[in-house]
Amino acid sequence: MSNYKNGEIWGFEREIDTRRKCEVILGVDGGATSTVCVCMPLLLLPSPLSNHDLSDETLPVLSRAISGCSNHNSVGEAAARDTLEQVIAESLLKSGSTRGDVQAICLGVSGVNQPKDQERILNWLRHIFPSFVKLYVYNDAVAALASGTMGKLHGCVLISGTGSISYGFTEDGHEVRAGGGGPVLGDWGSGYGIAAQALTAILRAHDGRGPETMLSTSILQTLGLSSPDEIIGWTYADSSWARIAALVPVVVSCAEAGDEIANKILVEAVEELAVCVKAVVQKLHLGGEVYAWDL
Repeated sequence: MSNYKNGEIWGFEREIDTRRKCEVILGVDGGATSTVCVCMPLLLLPSPLSNHDLSDETLPVLSRAISGCSNHNSVGEAAARDTLEQVIAESLLKSGSTRGDVQAICLGVSGVNQPKDQERILNWLRHIFPSFVKLYVYNDAVAALASGTMGKLHGCVLISGTGSISYGFTEDGHEVRAGGGGPVLGDWGSGYGIAAQALTAILRAHDGRGPETMLSTSILQTLGLSSPDEIIGWTYADSSWARIAALVPVVVSCAEAGDEIANKILVEAVEELAVCVKAVVQKLHLGGEVYAWDL
């Protein structure tokens, strides 16, 4: 195990009475906007889980910690790793536990798209935790599906947050994904995609290349800018995906107020998300007969 390179993030462990042994497990949900770590006591649960009530009342949570983005594609590997380590350490601190109490940790992190992504995080975890700790790393969509199926990976899940992705599994373990390529490759059903199109619509209207839209006044006011020309500088001043996606509520408000451009952006986003789900369902032959969808 190692200390945090930028400070004694694990220094609190010296103050914890290690004679008070409490075996715990950690679950991490990491996205492009926020990352959450939950610490729970190790419990022997009945099987199959689907026959039992596993509400929050029967699964005690010892602690919960929240931090920022842990998607390495958005903020870089170093920043993503720092966020994960921070949120894990904070959760253990709040629960009065140490890394020696951890029996298993499961991370569901956006941006984990290839085996090399998993292995990179696993290698880092191996340097932090004792060798007996069981380590699991998945895309956050896999964790989302498992949370809705009592741990059984079968079906299709759709995530639309800062980014978007649809993910599915058959009962025999075959998996397929659609979307999830990030903003450069066109996550148009995501929060980033919606907000990016809104910003583009403002510039088009300002240039005379597109119709006028209520988005111009509303977003400029939200950002504290005086002219659409300033949007370019604001956009590239910080590459964080979450910063762009945070404008989605403004787009929704404009659509609700009757703005046709804002409404069109949202309708097209929904259509993109539906296409992602349809692609996964058809490839995996989920749900029996596949019907034609009119989008």
